[in-house]
Amino acid sequence: MIRYDLICEKGHEFDAWFSDSESYDTQARRGFVECSVCGSIRVEKQLMSPNVGAKSNTRAGVSQPMVAGADPRMQQMMTMMREFRAHVEKNAENVGDKFADEARKIHYKESEERGIYGNATPDEAQDLIEEGIEVHPLPRLPEDSN
Repeated sequence: MIRYDLICEKGHEFDAWFSDSESYDTQARRGFVECSVCGSIRVEKQLMSPNVGAKSNTRAGVSQPMVAGADPRMQQMMTMMREFRAHVEKNAENVGDKFADEARKIHYKESEERGIYGNATPDEAQDLIEEGIEVHPLPRLPEDSN
């Protein structure tokens, strides 16, 4: 199996797995490879770095994925989203799947006031908003799908 980083004509970046490079070429030629964001079949492979395992003395999370050929505005936006998310993760507590419960406790002064982040279903988030509890989704990054 081989994974390609792909980009469509509109600058949407995504990845896809193929059994081999010939399989990608055949599917792309026949219009079977399409953008996972907008559905465009005008898709190209991006320049990729080899998937080499990290050295044991390398700090986790330090390297950034290589992206080539993308719209510079898209690259800038992705950098800003990564920085925003890193700021939240550094300055707030990850409460995991207990996000909705903990957000309610903080809102109703049953728990200490602090920044939190975690997971909530769309229904849980909607319920929180209807209760007047302010919530914001963290940006989903391409590397989250890998």
